[in-house]
Amino acid sequence: MVTIKDIEIYPVSDLATAKASPWASVSIIVRVVTSDGQVGYGEAVPTLRVNPVVRAIEEVRRFMVGKDPFRITYLFREWYKHEFYISRSFESATAYSAVDIALHDLLGKYLGVPVYQLIGGLVNDKIKAYANGWYSDCVTPDDFARRAKDVVSMGFKALKFDPFGPYFDQMGEEGLEEAVERVRAVREAVGKYVDILIETHGRFDVNTAVRMVKAMEEFNPLFIEEPVHPDLNFEGLAKIKAAAPSVRIAVGERIISVEEPLQLLERGLVDVLQPDITNALGFTGMVRIRALTEAFGVELAPHNAFGPVQHAATIQFDASTYNLLIQESFYDFWPQWKKDIVNNAFRIEDGYYKVPNRPGLGVDVNEKLLNEMRFEGMEPFHEEEPVWVIKGTWRSYKSM
Repeated sequence: MVTIKDIEIYPVSDLATAKASPWASVSIIVRVVTSDGQVGYGEAVPTLRVNPVVRAIEEVRRFMVGKDPFRITYLFREWYKHEFYISRSFESATAYSAVDIALHDLLGKYLGVPVYQLIGGLVNDKIKAYANGWYSDCVTPDDFARRAKDVVSMGFKALKFDPFGPYFDQMGEEGLEEAVERVRAVREAVGKYVDILIETHGRFDVNTAVRMVKAMEEFNPLFIEEPVHPDLNFEGLAKIKAAAPSVRIAVGERIISVEEPLQLLERGLVDVLQPDITNALGFTGMVRIRALTEAFGVELAPHNAFGPVQHAATIQFDASTYNLLIQESFYDFWPQWKKDIVNNAFRIEDGYYKVPNRPGLGVDVNEKLLNEMRFEGMEPFHEEEPVWVIKGTWRSYKSM
């Protein structure tokens, strides 16, 4: 019988460029190795958590070694039995997510089929994507407009950005005016047939979020993402939906259990759900969440920001998802080394990524590069900008 021989953990980074790209400075790649030498890859979330996530993956490894890698649902339920806090611990959830992705990669390789064949079969052979991460150092409306035109010239038909500068919790009239001017500049630069999406990063209190969403309505965003702090979702999103019912609201990248999306869906608080395969328990969790969104008639736009194995896994999930609205992509705006890990396997063409149809995740991982870029210690921390901010945008141009 084939068993799991080891789970290797690769925190990787080009620390020399981490200052320039703090949101993309690290990846955590896992490599599941079987007793007969086969390999599957997964990825975990690194954001200010590299060391605790690595420790959490080590706990999963202790449980997994010696087990049958193909009993994927069984393994999840067994680990769920032992890991008392998996539904409440982000580190535990992302650790298991990474291993679950790798197990699906392995199974697809053994069977000679892409992962999408294991989770429902092919629905979409190409995936519409929106660009994110493209607006580093953009501050003025002209900065955003100029860069947005460049993104469209690359082949994207949709783009997302955070126009809110340094504002957190509250934003006064001047800040709102700045944000509106940035969004107006982008809309005028790309025209009405390119989708724009507004990123908020869960930064505002409820009253500010209501004012902001109403102000953005005129630009017809495909959706507005995380308009309120996530611990205010129930009351806050209800007030936003009442104030601006025609604006689509998207949330979900912080989901780590099936219960969380169910609570949002039952209350009618979300139009687009954004689970992340690297913290929503891998393919096992994503398929369960997908079933819920189908039942409630809600579309999916999975979160996808951290690294190349995550990107490959998310594209496989999208390929079998009929209620997919659009797919986030930072891929074309990462440091080159991240793309090199999967040998730069993805190309945007007329707004879409083609779905790989090779076995497993459909990509080859550059193991030499994993070893060369492996590091120990903590990832960079820059007090002048939160880690979720695109570099150089935590600024107000009216005070320049």
